[in-house]
Amino acid sequence: MIVKMSGVNIWTEKYRPTTFDEMVGQQEIIKRVKSLVQALNIPHLLFAGPAGTGKSTLALIIVKELFGEKWKENYLELNASDERGIDVVRQKVKDFARTKAIENIPFKVIFLDEADALTKEAQQALRRTMENYTSTCRFIMSCNYSSRIIDPIQSRCVVFRFKLLEKKDIKKRIDFIAQNEKLNIREEAFDTLYEVSEGDCRRAINLLQATAAISPDVTNDMITMVSSAAKPADVRVVLDYAIAGDFIGARDKLLDTMLKDSVSGTDIIKSIQKEIWNLQVEPHIKVKLTEKTGEAEFRMIEGSDEFVQLQALLASFVLAGRGED
Repeated sequence: MIVKMSGVNIWTEKYRPTTFDEMVGQQEIIKRVKSLVQALNIPHLLFAGPAGTGKSTLALIIVKELFGEKWKENYLELNASDERGIDVVRQKVKDFARTKAIENIPFKVIFLDEADALTKEAQQALRRTMENYTSTCRFIMSCNYSSRIIDPIQSRCVVFRFKLLEKKDIKKRIDFIAQNEKLNIREEAFDTLYEVSEGDCRRAINLLQATAAISPDVTNDMITMVSSAAKPADVRVVLDYAIAGDFIGARDKLLDTMLKDSVSGTDIIKSIQKEIWNLQVEPHIKVKLTEKTGEAEFRMIEGSDEFVQLQALLASFVLAGRGED
């Protein structure tokens, strides 16, 4: 059965919060930002934190609260799809910043999404623009890593650090979407959805939409299939074989899991890392196995063969099961 989706097809946009009260998580940040907006004046803002935690959404809410229906005329957004060199700052940003706002608010707002992708030269040019046009423009910047933003820009901004959303926050949003789309989400299915999304609300909503296109009854297996993630039970079997000393059995089960579920090596190794702490081995062995897992992932990212690295990792688990270093 195919779920009929009305309006916007992308649920992350269709169900994007439009007010402070609709946002979930980050309550302390929302409280502080809301008080600044209610005073009809904000400083330059820097939102730093993981993807899918509400940075871009909060920036849009700020602009809409300040300017109402005229928010589009007083708002400029530049994101990762735009050129991020010095010419953009010197021309497009400066031209927008030097003009006065249309509404009663004395400043416009420029939102620089993924500002940590700006070149160092562009950031140096931006610092002067922020100083010279403070009376007519405010900057809101979002980034995943604030360390990539030069110190002069950070010192000119109020920095808000976003954190991954808690399970209860994502559940609140997912339940709201499920109610509107008439979906039936089982409890274990939501647990899997949250585990796969890892606190990223946008990813959780995208996975839910992809699953709902198959059936309105969302199950645990459907979430796992759509996310192309390894089932924790399958990974646990692989590790149990290895700890018991059956290297061949562990290797065959690992290859079967990867081929059957089309899981990449980097994804399977993340599942292994999570399952390490459920093994019946001594805590210091778990620490060493976690270290080995990190080394294997690093080598895979650097270009090593993932099957060779995963087999070497399984060999470490076999040795650990025998009590060897």
